[in-house]
Amino acid sequence: MTQGRSFYITTPIYYPSDVPHIGHGYTTVAVDTLARWHRQAGDDTWMLTGTDEHGQKMLRAASANGVTPQEWVDKLVTEAWFPLLRTLDVANDDFIRTTQPRHEERVKQFVQAIYDRGYIYAGEYEALYCVGCEEFKPESEIVDGTGAFEGLKVCAIHSKPLELLQEKNYFFKLSEFQDKLIELYSSVPDFIRPDSARNEVVSFVKNGLKDLSISRSAFDWGITVPWDESHVIYVWVDALLNYATAVGYGADPDEFARRWPAFHIVGKDILRFHAVIWPAMLMAAGLEVPRGVFAHGWLLVGGEKMSKSKLTGIAPTEITDVFGSDAYRFYFLSAIAFGQDGSFSWEDLSARYQAELANGFGNLASRTTAMIERYFEGIVPPPAEYTERDLAVQKIVKDAAANADAAIERFRIDEAISAIWTIVDDLNLYITENEPWALAKDDAQRARLGTVLYTAAEGLRALAVLLSPVMPVATEKLWVALGVSGRLVDQPLRDAGGWGVLQPGSSVNGLAPLFPRVEQSV
Repeated sequence: MTQGRSFYITTPIYYPSDVPHIGHGYTTVAVDTLARWHRQAGDDTWMLTGTDEHGQKMLRAASANGVTPQEWVDKLVTEAWFPLLRTLDVANDDFIRTTQPRHEERVKQFVQAIYDRGYIYAGEYEALYCVGCEEFKPESEIVDGTGAFEGLKVCAIHSKPLELLQEKNYFFKLSEFQDKLIELYSSVPDFIRPDSARNEVVSFVKNGLKDLSISRSAFDWGITVPWDESHVIYVWVDALLNYATAVGYGADPDEFARRWPAFHIVGKDILRFHAVIWPAMLMAAGLEVPRGVFAHGWLLVGGEKMSKSKLTGIAPTEITDVFGSDAYRFYFLSAIAFGQDGSFSWEDLSARYQAELANGFGNLASRTTAMIERYFEGIVPPPAEYTERDLAVQKIVKDAAANADAAIERFRIDEAISAIWTIVDDLNLYITENEPWALAKDDAQRARLGTVLYTAAEGLRALAVLLSPVMPVATEKLWVALGVSGRLVDQPLRDAGGWGVLQPGSSVNGLAPLFPRVEQSV
């Protein structure tokens, strides 16, 4: 495959203070699907995920558990975060941890660089701080407490009391970047997507930016400030830098030039850090801003945002143990418009699994391969003359591939799956209309039977390629069953809509149900 343009994409850097829930899984499989698509389309693709391990919240959790912060994060990452990637069949290229020496050394270089360029100064600070958010709260996110917290100021997100912190800190001159950021948002309209996220950030920046406290001296679990070791770098500055340090910033200029800048996929609750603070930091260092920031919505369970503290957290394995990783990936990526909030329910998952995967795609694959085995001894028949209806299938396949690729360019994985699903629906209809089982009873219709089954099988070949970034396990089984030459991962994805790749004479192997019936009570 020729090396195409660079496509560097990141998940948020996850805060592993607790075990991952389906919200973390949702973001991760979305980024993995986008990366797999671009990788298979021949782009020079790199997918990064990782964990943000410093900060006061981590220090307190470790103390509460009677271990050092490093022991605590090592346990969390090893026992919960690495397994998440295996559970969901994620093919990331790198996993960065902010406690790794490669990260810590390069963060110091970056902070020193913007200090040397005059963008950092020492000052006094007093403000209300939320340990849960690891953030000094703006007025808009401070509310009066109720119940046990009556008379206190609490965080609007966590509903927990805020702490008044007074410290000597170092500040980043964020306020100097207000005009440059506004210019960025207007000159690159799709820098922030979707539009609702863009509008929110633009109005926030237009309201005026305050300088950002970028160091803490009240605790020591963090990366020390290079010119003042009594301070540690603010956890968010440390965390954001992972996207640059992981691809060679400060250590490997060639690798950094090859990969950077990145696309960042984030939850909308951390949008401002990625769309305001991060590009301003990069501008201060004289580096390119990211290629874009895409904010997806929240996963709601029973109308509430996913949260461990509110007990709405569901572990991904609760779903994958019953339905498998492909169904998990398909469901979250197709049922929710990417960029908007989405609701999760077991009933909806179960219904979609049955209708779309088992009865739709799975049944199409089983029927087609079984009929080739029954009527042609497992050998793909050659097509004879194509009718208008056969040519209509070919057009649907071609259009679906082009529309799906265009949707992926817009980061709309849900629209890409909808486009690909037109093939599933049309092929099921095509088989119903052409009744191969009836054609098989008439020797005079042998050539027509061959054409119908070749058309169905070649349509399945296209589906295997197009759906492989979404459902890598089932598509690999289908690929093997169809007997196509070459590996599925090597099929050029942008050519998937072409016709005639599956060679007549290929040997079709038995295919177990791709999506077995799930017996369960919900």
